[in-house]
Amino acid sequence: MSGGTALVWFRRDLRLSDNPALRRAVDEADTVIPVFVHDDSEGEWGHGAASRWWLHHSLAALDEALREKGSRLVIRRGEPLEELRRLAKDTGAGAVHWNRLYDPHRVARDTRIKEGLGENGIRALSEKAALLLEPWEIETGGGDPYRVFTPFWRRAKQELPPPDSLEAPHTVRPPGAWPASLEADELGYLPRLDWAAGFPDHWTPGEAGACRRLETFARGALRDYDETRDLPAVDGVSRLSPHLHFGEISPRHAWHRVAARTQDYPDGAEAWLRELGWREFAHHVLYHFPRTTNEPLYEKYRDFPWRQDGEALLHAWQRGRTGIPIVDAGMRELWQSGWMHNRVRMIVASLLVKNIRLHWLEGARWFWDTLVDADLANNTMGWQWSAGCGADAAPYFRIFNPVRQGERFDGDGAYVRRWVPELERLPDRYVHEPWQLPDAEARRIGFTPGEDYPPPIVDLKRSRKEALEALKSV
Repeated sequence: MSGGTALVWFRRDLRLSDNPALRRAVDEADTVIPVFVHDDSEGEWGHGAASRWWLHHSLAALDEALREKGSRLVIRRGEPLEELRRLAKDTGAGAVHWNRLYDPHRVARDTRIKEGLGENGIRALSEKAALLLEPWEIETGGGDPYRVFTPFWRRAKQELPPPDSLEAPHTVRPPGAWPASLEADELGYLPRLDWAAGFPDHWTPGEAGACRRLETFARGALRDYDETRDLPAVDGVSRLSPHLHFGEISPRHAWHRVAARTQDYPDGAEAWLRELGWREFAHHVLYHFPRTTNEPLYEKYRDFPWRQDGEALLHAWQRGRTGIPIVDAGMRELWQSGWMHNRVRMIVASLLVKNIRLHWLEGARWFWDTLVDADLANNTMGWQWSAGCGADAAPYFRIFNPVRQGERFDGDGAYVRRWVPELERLPDRYVHEPWQLPDAEARRIGFTPGEDYPPPIVDLKRSRKEALEALKSV
């Protein structure tokens, strides 16, 4: 033990278990002060509205967990380096501990902070906690970063960490006097208009909620995950993404809990672990190609002829009023719950960037503001995959037909009917193509196409042809 006082700077590691920065501080210091600093300078990719809702409740859960250990969370607002310096001066702290993050803004910021603290004689100690493998730990035979998932994952599995994790400390020794702290409400994360009123029906932010979610999945849906993960009407996925993003559970903990069920559910476990591998790959690519937050990985796509007059089309897409049921169901699920099933994410993204032909950044920004699991690496990779301009991207000729996708993955229309209730009376045969409903059938069920539900905002066949022509041009 080194003694003295240490600060632990929490960011996206809002947990006590398997938290290397917290563990090292507790092991080395006499007293530990947990800190969260709201950074006003995060820029374009600072927390979106739905993420701020989650963060508010996750901070409250972290503070409660710390109080059970004899500690509490100190909340500050401002430029992180200045706030950490001020806290270190006020408390006599000689060290600041944190867990590393890998997106461009935070890599640059943390480097400046480490240098700045060093100038004041304060030790800055960072640990690995957000990923199974850090982005620089995996490279091709030629020493380059990977751009294709399969060889990346084949190599990564050879380097995975051993099956152990750090327990939460029994106590977090408090200082004799606590420094000044804001209340979480003062950060203004909760919406003034309560558009998030339905979120608590779907989510329990915090480490305890994350652990329950993982355990429920490992004992239930994991069994058939390889078969049900593409069915949006079925509770067949883990829904761990926001918990992983905010670090309420570590990827190492999730990996080993699911891997422990491999003997029982080999296909389901392998399929889910591969999805965790995609998360690793997304962070690997963003770290090595930081410009991809706003630019295509492959530069030839900079010249793609995106639509310039699509404001009304974008608004219809955002509000779930495209006239294409599976798309509208997904967009309404997103608005009402802060989340969307991954299969449906691919479908709605394909419609926006291929059929409507709006820039993928329009979709990325909307997802960023409305998803509780908005993660810069995953969001960037997902949208560039759909647009065909990123790592391991879908081929330019892959344009999802949303009607066929709906029929394949939501055959009886249960998902559509849940989120687009104006279609609940339509027969299964027409629930994904309400514009094909015969007049006699429409009169029988009291449904008026074009009035009770809008017609499609794009002609799927014609827009597919136009997209292929545009894609060939680059």
